[in-house]
Amino acid sequence: MKISIITVGKLKEKYLVEGIKEYTKRLSKYTKLEIIEVADEHAPENLSYKDKEKIKDIEGKKILSRLKDSYVIALVIDGMQLSSVELANKIEEIKTYHSSNITFLIGGSLGLSDEMIKKSDYKLSFSKMTFPHQLMRLIVLEQIYRSFRINNNEPYHK
Repeated sequence: MKISIITVGKLKEKYLVEGIKEYTKRLSKYTKLEIIEVADEHAPENLSYKDKEKIKDIEGKKILSRLKDSYVIALVIDGMQLSSVELANKIEEIKTYHSSNITFLIGGSLGLSDEMIKKSDYKLSFSKMTFPHQLMRLIVLEQIYRSFRINNNEPYHK
């Protein structure tokens, strides 16, 4: 199985880089992992709705250019909220019935474009709360790792 994470923007925060390295190392026991960063667009605070959509579309095209044949999961606030066990079951279901490649999409500070959301196979939400997109990388990796532990009947923190 191969897991890809396509994300907008370069990660700069050292504490997040270290956490991602740790979960990347842990996941290497279970899966091949690829993290792809695409450049973000400058997004000043007071953009119009039209300008925000334009930026999301540009970032979406960058994501699309890196997307390979895979089951695509878009991280969006209004997606399905799953428990850790339900996410583990979803990953197992995808592996069994759909594809051995799963790609998680994390948008930039403005989110994902409508086109990217429509092209996804599944919409996943980690919360109704908004999280920084850089932090979502670490959260996603931790939950993917937890999913593999659950699916392999290994202990995990409940």
